[in-house]
Amino acid sequence: MRQHAISPALALTRLVLASGRSVDLADLRFSSTYGDMLEGYPCKPLNDLRIRGLLHAAERLRPGTPVHLVPPRREYPDQYAGGLGPVEVLPAVACLGTFRSTALDPAGDPVSCRSRLTVVWFQPTPRLPAGCDAEPGLRDLDWAALARDDAPVLA
Repeated sequence: MRQHAISPALALTRLVLASGRSVDLADLRFSSTYGDMLEGYPCKPLNDLRIRGLLHAAERLRPGTPVHLVPPRREYPDQYAGGLGPVEVLPAVACLGTFRSTALDPAGDPVSCRSRLTVVWFQPTPRLPAGCDAEPGLRDLDWAALARDDAPVLA
């Protein structure tokens, strides 16, 4: 069985990173950052727990694929602190996406070898990241340092 590169027509979207590398978004899952919060308020301990949960979910979703967190913007709209510290708000939508690109190893077969990376990031609305509308942290990914090549699948 031969593994084929994702056609741009089959990807959800294509981003061009600041480095000039094109990456295809193969899978994207949205969730509300605070949709399952039954009580309490947004604060650093709750946000850190939410982020850890998303990172674990990403590891389980794509075993063997490296996972990277784009550090989220944290806002502090209230000057008063509750029992868990000050109010700290993350963007409304948590995103978990798997990106693919050409192989990192220039000696790799361009048809059967691809690189991949699963990324967790936050954004204000549920939309596909594209072009200049993508979160800056996505466009600034250091693909060469973060991604990993797939093992080639032989026929």
